[in-house]
Amino acid sequence: MTRVNQVAKFLASLFRCFGAPGVLAMALLAGGCAGNEVPPPAPQTAPAAGSPASQEPAGTIEVYFSPRGGCTDAVVRELGAARESVLVQAYTFTSAPISKALVGASNRGVKVQIILDKSQRNEQYSPATFFKDAGIPTFIDDKPTLAHNKVMVIDGGIVITGSFNFDEAAEENNAENLLVIHDAVTAAKYAANWNAHLAQSVPYERQRTGERHESEPSAHPHRGQSGGPNGP
Repeated sequence: MTRVNQVAKFLASLFRCFGAPGVLAMALLAGGCAGNEVPPPAPQTAPAAGSPASQEPAGTIEVYFSPRGGCTDAVVRELGAARESVLVQAYTFTSAPISKALVGASNRGVKVQIILDKSQRNEQYSPATFFKDAGIPTFIDDKPTLAHNKVMVIDGGIVITGSFNFDEAAEENNAENLLVIHDAVTAAKYAANWNAHLAQSVPYERQRTGERHESEPSAHPHRGQSGGPNGP
């Protein structure tokens, strides 16, 4: 599927979940702000391992498979129960239900932060644009060839990971797997890796026509820096 078709499907899914006024407002805001420099939000590191979002016993591992095996529902359920923080690493992100759950968590005061692959930095209205316009700190990890992790760390006690991309194709068409791991020790390891990738990432800015981004560290004076729960 071409990137144009992927973006079209993403926008169509958002219209179904958020309605036309909300999505159009975000798109217009993104277009209107394209020429303005906005200070990047201060990134925040993962909190110390604490109480998990859901009530599953510590050490429990839930296993899901796709297509249509409950992967998306499991992610949405855990995000709906999040109380403090959600750290996300993703390669693609076109799932409207999961996007809506992340925005909902952010709106109720959960500290949501997202790291995406550099393929999401383009001139079109992308998932990165959507999350940034929703007020969620969004970063681009442009150092690896592919930022191919599919990870969420919730409340310092739950890890969601597996081959399952957070997109419609993974739910409806592909053979994928998803693990929901209720273990603070495992969550701390994933959070540490998330922070390592944050340190080499850059705040997302929508790419302007003709603009090219370099991948050398010297070209990015504002790469994400680790800090405490309330910022660096």
